[in-house]
Amino acid sequence: MISTRQLRYFVEIAECGSFSAAAERLYVAQSALSRQVRELELQLDTALFERTARLPRLTDAGRAFLPRARNLLLDLDKAGELARAVGQGLCGSLNISHSSTVPLTGRLLEHLGDYLRTNPGVSMEIAQLSSEGQLAALAEGRLDIGLLRLPVLRQHDGLTIEPLFEEPLLLALAPTHELAGRDCIALAELSSQPFISIPHHQRGGLSYLSAELCMAAGFFPQPARVVSRKTTQLQLIQAGFGVALLPRCMQDIAPAALRFIPLTDPGCVSTVAIAYRRDAGPLVSQFIEHMTCAASAIGTPGQAPAAQASS
Repeated sequence: MISTRQLRYFVEIAECGSFSAAAERLYVAQSALSRQVRELELQLDTALFERTARLPRLTDAGRAFLPRARNLLLDLDKAGELARAVGQGLCGSLNISHSSTVPLTGRLLEHLGDYLRTNPGVSMEIAQLSSEGQLAALAEGRLDIGLLRLPVLRQHDGLTIEPLFEEPLLLALAPTHELAGRDCIALAELSSQPFISIPHHQRGGLSYLSAELCMAAGFFPQPARVVSRKTTQLQLIQAGFGVALLPRCMQDIAPAALRFIPLTDPGCVSTVAIAYRRDAGPLVSQFIEHMTCAASAIGTPGQAPAAQASS
């Protein structure tokens, strides 16, 4: 079988024009160089050089073989570079999903762009999926990265959920709402307000957190006549169907007229987390490291309960 060493020696001799010059450039003995070329010619069953008293000349077979030998060596080098890049997490494709309440806007979107600019060999496929749906997809190997809001109710073996950052929750309401003119508001004042986002007993996320905060303020959120857990809730709020507690980032995608009012209650914050398989490869690990380092610029680093931080 032809070896890469034989190919490299042959190409070097052809480019240098002599065995001695090639041996000097390759830092090998001329006798070793000659032996490898002879073995190559034996395997090809044809002479590649005409041995003359002066300098070796390529035969017709050697001239035909030279460009293909160069291409083989170039392809081998490229294959090695690709393997190293993939092994170091510098090349490949990431399948990423985010929940509807973690819109790819603002600094989060900027940091995704920064990652791609510094890793030109990486591409992404991004979709939107509920937090619980992301965890199921990760567990089944259909997803590489999940961006979700805590809390999550279902735990999956082999997954890690790391808090990335916290951001304040705001009261979102229609510009015509009776409370729209307020500069701030307490949760207890919302006990009679219809909420368009109500928790489901099998789902966590933002609606679950909102209900917990309302119960801490002494009431369970009253459901509006029309409810939604998706970004369509913004349109429902604007139409006056009800109110909702939404993270600050939702302002970036909300209708311009929608009002967002700060809450006076302590602890009204929501945590965005990143989820991935514990046995993920270097590409995922490198992305996690980038986003974790960037998280401090997005918001305040969050703290998750131990049961959710590693499942």
